[in-house]
Amino acid sequence: MIATKPLDLRSNLKKYMDFAFHGNPVVIARPKNENVVMLSEQEYNELAKAKQNAEVFTAYRSQL
Repeated sequence: MIATKPLDLRSNLKKYMDFAFHGNPVVIARPKNENVVMLSEQEYNELAKAKQNAEVFTAYRSQL
């Protein structure tokens, strides 16, 4: 995982997008600890699917 500040991100956007695309999430540090993370679409889809699976499993278990 790589961390950067917004000013550096703006100056080197392609570099950080390439990091994220190749599986290295980029943390963008913001004031008041309101950070955001840039990651590849593939990683995002995997996380979204895992979340959906967990929600389905939880709903199934609550019906037992």
